[in-house]
Amino acid sequence: MLWLSKDGLLSAAALGVTFTAGLWLGTKLVSRRYSILHTFKSHCDTKGDPLMEYVLQNSLREHPILKKLSKRTLEDRRNMMMVAREQAQLMANLAKLINAKKVIEIGVYTGYNALNMALAVPDDGKVVACDINLEFANLGKPFWKEARVEHKIDLRIKPASETLDELLRAGEAESFDFAFIDADKVNYNIYYEKCLQLIRKGGIIAIDNVLWGGKVLKPRNDPDTLSIAKLNEKIYRDSRVNISMLTIGDGVTLAFKL
Repeated sequence: MLWLSKDGLLSAAALGVTFTAGLWLGTKLVSRRYSILHTFKSHCDTKGDPLMEYVLQNSLREHPILKKLSKRTLEDRRNMMMVAREQAQLMANLAKLINAKKVIEIGVYTGYNALNMALAVPDDGKVVACDINLEFANLGKPFWKEARVEHKIDLRIKPASETLDELLRAGEAESFDFAFIDADKVNYNIYYEKCLQLIRKGGIIAIDNVLWGGKVLKPRNDPDTLSIAKLNEKIYRDSRVNISMLTIGDGVTLAFKL
């Protein structure tokens, strides 16, 4: 048996406290670094992240009007709500891959991704864009018109759940090809379930902010974080879809309806 003196015990205790404090601080710093680098760098100032700059410079093929709308959006103090541009490009490529013609957008903000998807669908396609704030959407409208796709964007200013119910009542179940969910987090499950009804087999639902700046690692009593964490767990076990959770932007889950 190993015996320690009183001084030895005190030293061991101090060492344990120091180690625990260091581990806690390290976890906090890593979590904060994750939040800053992965959530924001992709569509805001990338000067402090050379690797992100490299990714965008060597992969982002941004339509000139999308680029103009991006710059206009970054002038708004709430620009963190804009979808990551490389994520938008991925979704447009997926929409083209499945020959998407009808798209649902839940959460419009200035309409960057609504424009992105309108450019991806054919001339007779449509993007049903759901939001409750017309002021933000009005920032994007001139750019939709300049890109000559405003006729494809059906902007609906009302709670998204109401618009989705209207589409279902109109007999449009299983007629949409792609849906993007990026609105109030507490209603994510409602949006997901209604979109599952509206999306055809082989269609795609993209859910944004599924990593929520790393907060999903330790969900507290925050309603937004709890909602996202619960939906992540639910989709993982959902036999109605195949899934991929990607670490692009603030995390996006792609659910492929079976």
